[in-house]
Amino acid sequence: MIEAITLDFGNTLVPVPAAGLRVVVAETAGSMAARLGPFDADEVLRLWGEERERQFREEVPQFREVDLAQRVARILARLRGMTPPAVAERWDDVAAAVLSEPGEVAWVLDVYSRGFVAALPPAAGASELLARLAPRYRLAILSNWPLAATIDRYLEAAGWAPHLAAVVVSQRVGTIKPHPAIFAAARKALGDPPPAAILHVGDDWAADVVGAKRAGWLAAYLASRPGDSPLPGSGRDDTVAADLDLATLADLEPALAALEARPR
Repeated sequence: MIEAITLDFGNTLVPVPAAGLRVVVAETAGSMAARLGPFDADEVLRLWGEERERQFREEVPQFREVDLAQRVARILARLRGMTPPAVAERWDDVAAAVLSEPGEVAWVLDVYSRGFVAALPPAAGASELLARLAPRYRLAILSNWPLAATIDRYLEAAGWAPHLAAVVVSQRVGTIKPHPAIFAAARKALGDPPPAAILHVGDDWAADVVGAKRAGWLAAYLASRPGDSPLPGSGRDDTVAADLDLATLADLEPALAALEARPR
């Protein structure tokens, strides 16, 4: 029997379409330009995109989460005159950090985090689903996310925190799904149930389904990811088989009932 369920955050509990994230980043860039400059807001936005792509090239192949504080410090360094490294070279982040104050970086992250919570609503029925599942299962969020504070703030705003036994985020663990270390961290946070008694629900085949199955867990694949989402993702392949296929998050409860009714 299933004892615990972990759920991905972005594009599982909270859809992240391109337009929604664009609003958050544009508002953050505008705030940076006005308060920390003056800078041109469009230039801040352009540099945000460049440094985001650079971080994904550097970190994701190594199963490391990107660092938003590092991104902000690099952007401010460029805005204040530092020449960025060539594409194949890494930043001198120590030198870049000299061109900003820790309080400035923290302020930008706070603006970004609050903007995300305000701009992006949860998936339809997500709050009610968590409330119904919590009495029967230990629930947790298990997410690749560069700023854990945003998830913490979102949970409080949505009223989800009382339903969750744990919140496991790649920024805090130091590695991203599908690396086994983050699944091990989540299992430990849930009280070490047997791997086969944990179901993970997510929209990214490689990160969520392959990662969960290689950890010995059950996996549910959610196919309702926004088609234009800028979040990293991957499609179905034949390396493993999902235990559940969900068209929407609302399909989880009936699929769970059917799964638990199967003879073993």
